[in-house]
Amino acid sequence: MSPTRRWPVISALGVVQILAWGSSFYLPAVLAGPVAESTGWPLAWVVGGLTLGLLVAAAAAPHVGVAIHRHGGRPVLALAALLLAAGLATLAVASALPVYLAGWLLLGLGMGCGLYDPAFATLGRLYGAQARPAITTLTLWGGFASTVCWPLSAFLVAQIGWRGACLAYAGLHLAVTLPLVLLLIPKALALPATPEHHEASTGPLTAQERRAFLLFAGVLILGGAIMALVSVHLIALLQTRGVALASAVSYGALIGPAQVGARVVEMTFKGRHHPLWTLTAAFVLVALGLVLLALGLPAVGLALVLYGGGNGIYSIARGTVPLALFGPVRYPVVVGRLARPGLVAQALAPPAGAFVLTHAGAGPLWWVLLALAVVNLGLIGALWRTR
Repeated sequence: MSPTRRWPVISALGVVQILAWGSSFYLPAVLAGPVAESTGWPLAWVVGGLTLGLLVAAAAAPHVGVAIHRHGGRPVLALAALLLAAGLATLAVASALPVYLAGWLLLGLGMGCGLYDPAFATLGRLYGAQARPAITTLTLWGGFASTVCWPLSAFLVAQIGWRGACLAYAGLHLAVTLPLVLLLIPKALALPATPEHHEASTGPLTAQERRAFLLFAGVLILGGAIMALVSVHLIALLQTRGVALASAVSYGALIGPAQVGARVVEMTFKGRHHPLWTLTAAFVLVALGLVLLALGLPAVGLALVLYGGGNGIYSIARGTVPLALFGPVRYPVVVGRLARPGLVAQALAPPAGAFVLTHAGAGPLWWVLLALAVVNLGLIGALWRTR
């Protein structure tokens, strides 16, 4: 498919990603306070719904990868829209905490079927070895999820309450996400019905591939932990340094534009370099930003721009490195398997970070974050040697 004909597909997936991320992963950032205040449910349990959802997404991820390999991404992404709508509707009508958590179980299944990894697998299934530019462009769209949905969520809560906000997002999935998927995401071509193709796509990894798989899974675990810890605890970490709340929020707002800017820079190279260079650059930038923050230097803005730039192109590397290392034939299956450890890390890291922050303080948590980034650079070095 020519680049011109790909634009409607990538743009549709981009809108799908913005709404999927904004109504699930980014939802508690705005709604958790109003939910706890209006219901009296403990805030830890309200926020813990996301942890529960991520664990469910992790359990589903390998099965989602296999389903996309066999049937293409269109039916899986359509199911994601329905599951997200059902989960949000359940949150809206929840009169008791167990019902609220049941809503997050549905949202977790929707996240497992509809966030980055299934979208990357969909593009890999459609475009094969030529999917890299499409994956890069899609992450550019995804970078606007919090920029669009945090203000939208705040507006909806102010106008119609948190329950109305959940219903509004459910309606958007049925009225926008689902039609975009059904109308603009093409059906994937049927797979060759030969034993050789089946073995090549779903058979066991070679010894070298298994080593690369384990190393990259380690990168995803540590990377997911870092990103989740910073996303959840950044404001509190900055405030312990004496940064006022308004200033901390302003500093945090630098991460989004830095992510998008770094992705634009990556796009200008048009895939001329190996994706491992993107992965390496990502964690060099992340480590540099965390060094400045761990040392307590006054350059907080610069540190977060470096961190945000690294985080931005890390999202690209998550999708393009497996394509380069394992090839397009087994790509959807491998991406599904790789998604599980990263999602588990994202689910468990914030509670662990809260424990460290409560019992040891902000300083040790900054150093933990830096240590994770340095170890990840070591794993990436080992990954280069398996290439």
